[in-house]
Amino acid sequence: MSDFALVDPRGWEYDLHSVYSAYLGYFQVHNIAWYDRSWGHLFSTFEEFLSFSWPAITVTDVWTGKAHIVTRLTSIGAFLKMIKTRFGETLPQAPNIQQVTPFETTTRHLRTVSDYSTYKKMYSTLPAAVLSALKIRVRAGEPKAIQELWAGKDKTFLAIDFEWSERNEKSCLEWGYAAVRCAHLDAAGQWPPVPDANYRKGHYIVGEYVDKVVNKHCPTHPWQYSFGDSQVCPKAKLPQIIQGIISSLSSPDSETVANTLVLVAHGISGDLSRMEEMKIRLPHNMLIVDTASFERSLFAAGHRGTMLDPHLSTPGNPKGRASGSTLSLENLLRSLPAPAPAEGQPPNPAALLPQPVGPGLFPTMGAMCPGVLMHNSGNDAFMCLYGLQLLLEPNGTQAPAPKKLARPVSWSAPVALTPMGYMPTGNSGLVADFGAMALHGRQRSHSPGPTNLGVPASPSRGTMGRPGNSRRSSGVPMGDGVRRG
Repeated sequence: MSDFALVDPRGWEYDLHSVYSAYLGYFQVHNIAWYDRSWGHLFSTFEEFLSFSWPAITVTDVWTGKAHIVTRLTSIGAFLKMIKTRFGETLPQAPNIQQVTPFETTTRHLRTVSDYSTYKKMYSTLPAAVLSALKIRVRAGEPKAIQELWAGKDKTFLAIDFEWSERNEKSCLEWGYAAVRCAHLDAAGQWPPVPDANYRKGHYIVGEYVDKVVNKHCPTHPWQYSFGDSQVCPKAKLPQIIQGIISSLSSPDSETVANTLVLVAHGISGDLSRMEEMKIRLPHNMLIVDTASFERSLFAAGHRGTMLDPHLSTPGNPKGRASGSTLSLENLLRSLPAPAPAEGQPPNPAALLPQPVGPGLFPTMGAMCPGVLMHNSGNDAFMCLYGLQLLLEPNGTQAPAPKKLARPVSWSAPVALTPMGYMPTGNSGLVADFGAMALHGRQRSHSPGPTNLGVPASPSRGTMGRPGNSRRSSGVPMGDGVRRG
């Protein structure tokens, strides 16, 4: 197998073993006593069939994802021509040869298979080819590949999010994660996952920057984590924390088998770059899901219906969403229908809060939880995993009930029904809402603090010697408990 060249995979679509199998079937159907013919020894075994010296490459099928050793139609024609020239008999092309459509578009290594040992060596590389193609398909957001991952119920999906300083991209302000261990839940008879009970989650704030570094263009909200307690950690320890969480959820690295851990984020390229800078080691066999790419692929395939473009639409002039456009995480959630509360469960108190409608946002809340501020890394990671679950399994998924609610921006702009849905007709409430935002506590945090909304306020943000530290958890909220009944 050392003598090889690079070839374009286009046109390489006939499974080599299927060529042999198809001819044996053809002989049987037409009562041809191939074993009595002068050329019959070429079909006595697959190894004899390979003695012709077949050019072959390995590819994966674009639909099934399975790997194959394939040859070209011209090579089959050359084989038939050889029989006619050497033995004086004409054989037609056999029907029912398995054809595949190569997923790969880059050049492949060409091998010449003339014996069974060479074929076995090529065959042993097929699992690695499947894994390599699967990683590309999942990263590109291919709906079928991602849906099969979720339907297998044997993976752990880990959603992550970073918040970085706008002035210095090397300064990490926050990190949050949410994970669901599907195999653990399925074995316990709990499916689909319940976000509140089954998501393992956490939120870390870097102590050196908290209340000191403030983003202006995209303000962060470090103290507004809605699904648990935040933890303040030293900057130097954050990579160790992230590495430990990834290691606790992943399986061993392998060249042939996909990792049980699937990494999830919305616009994940930036997160991967940051983890590389922090020297965090990721398993090479880990699959990566970008919810932005996944949703975009679903929309391009027609699975999400007609939508407004939240950025191009204006009052009285709605614009349809163009194929290839990308939604922000909040708009993705707003575009999904809100799940109904579980049977026997009271409505989520957050749903009673005013629903914001503003420029650049879909005019309905959809599955977005009122009272949950985005650009808090813990909230973003939790809602990213929740959004992925809604895209994959909307039926039976329950809406989360935030433990702590931030003061919502009550955009008072009226909305009007248009042919493409509800659209805001003004933004008069925007200035008033921002002017009314109050800071909580000692005014040291630059993020809006909670106010009395008739729901429990978040605990005091004191950590590391600050007042109010007695109510803050000292451990990571582990989650993924199994809800019974």
